[in-house]
Amino acid sequence: MAIINFGGTKEKVVMRKEFPMSKARKVLKNEVIAIIGYGVQGPAQSLNLRDNGFNVIIGQAKSFKRDWDRAVRDGWVPGKTLFDIEEAVRRGTIIQILTSDAAQRIIWPMVKKNLKPGAALYFSHGFSIVYKDQTGVIPPKNVDVIMVAPKGSGTSVRRNFLSGAGINSSYAVFQDATGRAEERCIAVGIGIGSGYLFPTTFQHEVYSDLTGERGILMGALAGVMQAQYDTLRKYGHTPSEAFNETSEELTQSLIRLVDENGMDWMFSNCSATAQRGALDWNPKFRAAVLPVFEKLYKSVKCGKETARVISACGKKNYQQMLDKELSAMGNSEMWLAGKAVRALRPSEKAKVVTSSTKGVGGRKSN
Repeated sequence: MAIINFGGTKEKVVMRKEFPMSKARKVLKNEVIAIIGYGVQGPAQSLNLRDNGFNVIIGQAKSFKRDWDRAVRDGWVPGKTLFDIEEAVRRGTIIQILTSDAAQRIIWPMVKKNLKPGAALYFSHGFSIVYKDQTGVIPPKNVDVIMVAPKGSGTSVRRNFLSGAGINSSYAVFQDATGRAEERCIAVGIGIGSGYLFPTTFQHEVYSDLTGERGILMGALAGVMQAQYDTLRKYGHTPSEAFNETSEELTQSLIRLVDENGMDWMFSNCSATAQRGALDWNPKFRAAVLPVFEKLYKSVKCGKETARVISACGKKNYQQMLDKELSAMGNSEMWLAGKAVRALRPSEKAKVVTSSTKGVGGRKSN
């Protein structure tokens, strides 16, 4: 493992050069990796593993026609590489449970009864294991229990793999029955295309992940953006102006500067007026939202958020409820304005030409 200094704290990480693909293939040469669930993470991780030369099969309930049909379109062959869940578990030696968290408690009985001694039970989220009292997912003692959690959606996992960049992932071993759990875990992490892997625990991963999703990654970001948009509209700004100042400039310009060299670099590359205002208002926003994050973390830790997920997502009409909520968001003025703004963006080819004429290096067009 490499030792990396993260803001004054040294941490161990696994880099591709230390654990190359050739080593991952050697570790997993006799394994059959069964991906259970072809919804969000399943397609990305299975396709990346297949493209990297690993022996992969899919376990998917045929009753979920959309996911089954998608697997077939992606080249998985019924009866050869695509099976129902129980058959896939019987055939697999590493069982990757990639269904939704709410679904894992439902399929667990059929997974458990078909697990072979010495198999590895793999998760990409600590949810079911950490909140076992609510989920009932308690693995037998004769299997490895491991986790690789990519820090991004399935779409990003696949997209970054195809670009060659990879996506960072955390990894953990909850139970080592074979003495090979960590080696198997890291090998799969390399196989799915991780840029680098950093160690965690199932508990730390689920606490940070649930907090992050409800917080800055999704919930807080959406809420704060909507609040700013509504404020600008209240005081007479047009939808186009409000959306550009709220979302477009963030996603198309500023966040890319943060990605390149950090928040301080982004601040230093903005106007003096923007820089001064950001520095002055940063602590005010931090003070305002810190109590909300404290409340959120405690809600995650005590299992309240888990109970909400299991209760809501387990309802028979949940998909209809979800569609209604997402439709309300998509049809709000802010995001209808966003749709219009995105349609006005220059094409990728035009962006390259514009950047070149300004003397700024742009991406080459295909």
